[in-house]
Amino acid sequence: MADKFWQDRNVFVTGATGLLGSWLTEVLVERGANVVALVRDSVPRSRLAAVGVLGRINVVHGALEDYALIERSLGEYEVDTIFHLAAQTIVGIANNNPLSTFESNVRGTWHVLEAARRSPLVKAVVIASSDKAYGDQEKLPYDETTPLEGRHPYDVSKSCADLISLAYAKSYGTNVCVTRCGNFYGGGDLNFNRIVPQTIRSVLRGQRPVIRSDGKPIRDYFFIKDGAEAYLLLAEKMRSLKIAGEAFNFSNEIQVTVLELTKLILKLAGREDLKPRVLNQARNEILHQYLSAKKARRVLGWRPRYTLEQGLRETLTWYREYFAGQ
Repeated sequence: MADKFWQDRNVFVTGATGLLGSWLTEVLVERGANVVALVRDSVPRSRLAAVGVLGRINVVHGALEDYALIERSLGEYEVDTIFHLAAQTIVGIANNNPLSTFESNVRGTWHVLEAARRSPLVKAVVIASSDKAYGDQEKLPYDETTPLEGRHPYDVSKSCADLISLAYAKSYGTNVCVTRCGNFYGGGDLNFNRIVPQTIRSVLRGQRPVIRSDGKPIRDYFFIKDGAEAYLLLAEKMRSLKIAGEAFNFSNEIQVTVLELTKLILKLAGREDLKPRVLNQARNEILHQYLSAKKARRVLGWRPRYTLEQGLRETLTWYREYFAGQ
């Protein structure tokens, strides 16, 4: 039934060339959806191009800051479902460039929602938020009732986007839901600022992996294939359940430090001889973050298919093939 749901459905995806966007778009195309992707920059190394999906979708070139372009795209392509994934997602870049982060992550969100409100054919909007929207909390794990208290630029941008989404649901009846996930990892992530691809690249090159923090921060690590399926399930359930304006955490519900994750990658790669270099230089980052996915399990009937070890094994295989191809 899931495959039939997306057959011939017109879907608008922002951020389609990103990590989650490329996997989500590929699954949508496999299930017969007509995908329209908003693409700001040409990203020739994106997985979307590598797996041959880019030639099977409609591409609109432009930015989230161009409201007229978004509204035109939704109307001309008769869009039914929106997945708003595009954002500036790197904490360090957000700290150095707060204005561009707020422009894309906050203004971009209200542009998508306003265009959806004015487009009568749009039936569901899924907004990608983050566990960082909760800010730094003493009570863990975060559930969906945890206050949104971002304090640093990226975290604040996601708190704002969440609240804007709630406003559109409550004030205008827009059928919008928000996803809050941990740190995605998986094949195709070529942003080597992130801990998983950075560590794997170092290991495959025979170099000691570098940890910018002291290695103690606890994070949620969420395999990208589970993420794509979670987004699709939520969009499907939004047609039958009265959940407009609600947020859903998706997580493996495990607690792993950065150092533990790094050591697990070394173990799976068979390179435990490469001891991590701990720099202890990270700033403006939350120490402990992990999510409860109880609501998603209860309301949506969702559960992840991959353990952390299974996901990392597949990820290692992808990068081995990628670097061998280079």
